Amino acid sequence: MSRSGLASRLYRGEAGLSIVPRRKLWFSVAGGLVLLAVLSFVIQGFHLGIEFRGGNEFQVPVSVGTMERAEAAIGNALADKSTPAGPAQVVSSQQVGNGANATYLFRTSPLEQQQATDVRTAVAADLGIEVDQISDSRVSAAWGAQITQRALLGLVIFVVLVTGYLVIRFELRMAIAAVSGLLLDLLLTAGIYSAVGFEVTPSTIVGFLTILGFALYDSVVVFDKIQENTRGITGGSSQTYAEAANLALNQTLMRSINTSVVALLPVGGLLFIGAGLLGAGTLKDLGLVLFVGMGAAFFSSIFLSTPLLVTLKEREPRIRQHTQRVLARRAGGGRDASAPRRPARQPGQARQQAAEAPAAEPATEEAPAEATALAGTAPKVGSRPTGKRSGGARGGRSGGNRPGGKRR
Repeated sequence: MSRSGLASRLYRGEAGLSIVPRRKLWFSVAGGLVLLAVLSFVIQGFHLGIEFRGGNEFQVPVSVGTMERAEAAIGNALADKSTPAGPAQVVSSQQVGNGANATYLFRTSPLEQQQATDVRTAVAADLGIEVDQISDSRVSAAWGAQITQRALLGLVIFVVLVTGYLVIRFELRMAIAAVSGLLLDLLLTAGIYSAVGFEVTPSTIVGFLTILGFALYDSVVVFDKIQENTRGITGGSSQTYAEAANLALNQTLMRSINTSVVALLPVGGLLFIGAGLLGAGTLKDLGLVLFVGMGAAFFSSIFLSTPLLVTLKEREPRIRQHTQRVLARRAGGGRDASAPRRPARQPGQARQQAAEAPAAEPATEEAPAEATALAGTAPKVGSRPTGKRSGGARGGRSGGNRPGGKRR
């Protein structure tokens, strides 16, 4: 099939892609991705930002030279400093901004106020700049812990409210399938974030909360079409629930693709242009979460939520019986095997139906018609009536105009 032909069929909802019939494959893919994410959590872990573990920030102007030179100066100043967690060290470094106003941002282990002052003085002397050109600030880990608790509370409240809405709007099984797709989206996003090694900052938490609504949008659109296609489906025997759900996926697939592409374009610009080219390092945390989360939302809504819904629905007795009836009808050559057979007609019933037919067939010798016999014995115009009919039983003809004439 040509690419233009496929695009045209997608727009008309006639692509005929077999997504639900291959649900075991998609479940295996989803399980593999979850396993990789969990391995990333265990092996790589999360690179917590200064807001969650506490520490100090030092900003040095880019006029001092390369970032490596500035980082080496701060590392030398921290060489003789110690903290309750161990020797002080540089945790992360990045460039913030672009042009003449750009600075190097270095985050270190938590330092005492006098230690931070000594580091500023030593770095300024090493780089040959004024002490006032280096700024420092301290962030407590308690603030990050508070942000995390509120984010988790918001996530729980969101899931509860969304589940209640989906149960009222659709049904319980659809709510379970949609929330399962949402959890997969969060796991995949967190796994990629862990593997890349970006710092977990408050922007990361905001990004996770932002993708929750987008992750459910596609699922609700698809489920609405499935509900429309399967309304009263058990009353017929031409289509199974899985086939109706797969048709709904094909009918809404282009809408999901368009929505995802339109959403990913500005987020991609935020991530690759804003953070990559323009050096806005504070945007890369938010940009990465949104970009990965929206892409994972498309996958979970199409390849997990709907197949999982079909699997749950096929456990219902009425849906299972309907599926068996449809398959049995197809195996029987188009006749519904569960439908009662019509009783065979008896010979007397056949003659009665033939007599009641609006247009009877001409009488023959093997099957004489009663109407023809009566017509043959009726007296002609002007003849004298008699008390009995001649030859009426055999359907014979009258011998003449005389009453009681003999039969020839």
